[in-house]
Amino acid sequence: MPENKSRPPQEHPWENGWAPDTCRAPGTRRLWLAGALAVATVVACVATISLTDNRPDARSDARDGVTTSDKETSSGLISFASPSVSGTPSASATKDSASPSASASPSSSPSPNGASSPRHSAAPSTSAPAAGGGSEPKPVTVRRSVQSVNHPDRYWRSGGGRVRIEAAGGAEFREDATFTVVNGLAGGSCHSFRASDGTYLRHRDFVLRSERDDGSALFRQDATFCARDSSYGAVMLESVNYPGYFLRHQDFQVKLERYQYGGQYAADSAFRLVEGLA
Repeated sequence: MPENKSRPPQEHPWENGWAPDTCRAPGTRRLWLAGALAVATVVACVATISLTDNRPDARSDARDGVTTSDKETSSGLISFASPSVSGTPSASATKDSASPSASASPSSSPSPNGASSPRHSAAPSTSAPAAGGGSEPKPVTVRRSVQSVNHPDRYWRSGGGRVRIEAAGGAEFREDATFTVVNGLAGGSCHSFRASDGTYLRHRDFVLRSERDDGSALFRQDATFCARDSSYGAVMLESVNYPGYFLRHQDFQVKLERYQYGGQYAADSAFRLVEGLA
């Protein structure tokens, strides 16, 4: 009968004379399998990415020939209104550009003595509306005389470099009392007054004078006035560079004074711009 050479039990290898195989680390087969699986996964990912990059973009083919503005509009993020076909300005735009605004911005300074500031008033237009559709507006000459409200027989008259209110007289007086109303030299929607000799009315030392334009910014501001509503149904003329100061006559001399809450000041500072006497 052959000798039984069965393998000794491995529960206690050192006691039974059996030693484990030390030439291979435990779990090596599992590590090799895991490594092979990882390599295969990486290779598959690389192949998939390569195929995806080389595949033609179906959406690009479908959108071929579409402009940038079409792309933006179709995405729903940006949309532009179609430009007007006609290059002719609209009637409202022509009207706005043809004449200055009827009112100026309100004064930023508080009214003296707690009185409310006079309201804005429509100033005389210095340009005519367009003659026909699409044609440019042509400026016209607006000649006005300035009449005192509480002395209706007296008008502004420039003479000797100053402006006074005087009773209407002959041809020379009518010429001196007629002014060309132009857009304000300081800009905005206010106005300046040009005398018949080419000088402009400006305040200096708070007195209204007739002087030639020296081209300075100070002169342009001194010669620009804004029309405000008067409680007498006329206008008050406010200085551009001295908000809250209005032209008034005192001892028949026209000067610039701070707004006062009182009947005499309101009457002296109210004027009417009427048709030119000359």
